[in-house]
Amino acid sequence: MRTPRLFVDSADTAAVAPLLRDSLVHGVTTNPTILDRAGRSAGEIPALYAEWERLGAREIFVQAWGADREATEHRARQILDLGERAVVKIVATAEGFALAAALSREGAPVLLTGVYTVAQALAAASSSVRYIAPYLGRMRDARIGGVEEIARMQEIVGGAGTEVLAASLRSPRDVVDLVARGITAVTASPEVLAAMLVSEATDGAADAFESADSLRDAPELLPPVPGIP
Repeated sequence: MRTPRLFVDSADTAAVAPLLRDSLVHGVTTNPTILDRAGRSAGEIPALYAEWERLGAREIFVQAWGADREATEHRARQILDLGERAVVKIVATAEGFALAAALSREGAPVLLTGVYTVAQALAAASSSVRYIAPYLGRMRDARIGGVEEIARMQEIVGGAGTEVLAASLRSPRDVVDLVARGITAVTASPEVLAAMLVSEATDGAADAFESADSLRDAPELLPPVPGIP
């Protein structure tokens, strides 16, 4: 199994920056709704890309949009031109599948987003699309599947080189359950990612360690270096 990769699903620069700076996530995923929530506009996408690239994001997912295929393709190519770390997201409509297949044939990194069925996953794999993004939370809301359905998608597409990047994850448990079923790319909000890092038991242990008698009046472990405070 590949090493699990966490992505942050946000355009809130204050929330994204520390996760990238501390190497806690592999990259960033966005869409127009996420931009809205962060109070950002599509015109700011190049600046966001540049900032996240500077902070170390290894993949940056940006969604194309448009009233028709021509407009969507134009924006998809603009997104790909942002840099080598850009992955273009295309909504998995019938028209979106056709565009994703065409771009994938050219070797472009494409993610089909809003994939809800195993049949859609199979079609994406047949077109050599790099990623598909099923939305776990929305699937549960609509009662059309959950972790098991997404795991079936990964089973179907894995041998073809297409990878599931699971989205709409609402708790650390969602992340753990998906990775346990073979999903190695997941994206979640900064809040869910932050919750993955903490445990009351761990905090209690840390407090106990810091209050241990063995640390009282402890000398420096190494002699000071001249000129360095």
